[in-house]
Amino acid sequence: MKNIIIKPNESEQRLDKFLKKYLSGAPGSFIYKMLRKKNITLNGARAAGSEKLHAGDEVRLFLSDETVEKFAGIPVPVIEAGRKIRLEIIYEDRHILLVNKPAGMLSQKAEKTDVSLVEQVISYLLDSGQLTKEELQTFRPSICNRLDRNTSGLVVAGKTLAGLQAFSSMFRERNLSKYYLCIVKGKVDRPSHIKGFLIKNEKTNEVEIVKERYGGKAVPIETEYIPLAYSGALTLLKVHLITGRTHQIRAHLAYVSHPLCGDYKYGDRAVNDRYRQLYGVTSQLLHSYELVLPHIEGELAALSDRRFRAPVPDIFQKVIKETAWEHGTQEALEVLR
Repeated sequence: MKNIIIKPNESEQRLDKFLKKYLSGAPGSFIYKMLRKKNITLNGARAAGSEKLHAGDEVRLFLSDETVEKFAGIPVPVIEAGRKIRLEIIYEDRHILLVNKPAGMLSQKAEKTDVSLVEQVISYLLDSGQLTKEELQTFRPSICNRLDRNTSGLVVAGKTLAGLQAFSSMFRERNLSKYYLCIVKGKVDRPSHIKGFLIKNEKTNEVEIVKERYGGKAVPIETEYIPLAYSGALTLLKVHLITGRTHQIRAHLAYVSHPLCGDYKYGDRAVNDRYRQLYGVTSQLLHSYELVLPHIEGELAALSDRRFRAPVPDIFQKVIKETAWEHGTQEALEVLR
């Protein structure tokens, strides 16, 4: 017999969904048969599977250890030791992690063999004793927002169901404010609030920006930015991402003739080649710099109205420091503190 006490991360879901995670190798017909025969009970009583679980509930499996072991999904080791990295953690509490993701790392897996930020977070939680392999059978910590592979900066990871749900909702409903830093081609000497429509080509993973909506696939986008420093050739922008679509900042700024330095997909090859030669810039200089949270109630109330910033990567810093800004030198240096 196996006795399971439901933890907060496992609560607020249907019993049958929980069982399908815990006994992930078992067919659904087996699980419902065991429920009907009272070989699986909830709080000592017969259950149909549709009941909603709560923290502290008791699920009993009147099954042999061999049967449980056969059907229980035992997680594969998350990451080989040689592929682990030391996460740059900006903030951590019981519910969330704020991580400064390096450029070059996937936010989530694209292929089975990929090691993404999600795997790095889970590995960190396992190694620090905050998570067990058994708990991974029914709840997997994950990230609440995604950045392009070659974009660095703030990513929120939910360590608990409450953290994951709360921040996923805030990102989805745009209740928090996201600010990015980027270096773009050309001189931008005044703030701007630009709008348009974005169309994504799923096959090429590229997007197109158009002025007017046509067809069902075009989605509205809004991007707001202010120049922090500029020279004749470059501008350091602080960008407020109002909507959050694939490649939005990169494509939207290229659309208004200010492509990102280092962006070979949407940018200016001659500019990119120059900064590659000068500083080793191999991807877009785009950094998720600041997150401003709204008023929050409940379990995450301690995070209400807080502001978090992620340090700028080394190459980005080098370009900022060594550019002869005509205006805004102090503002440029301020982002490096």
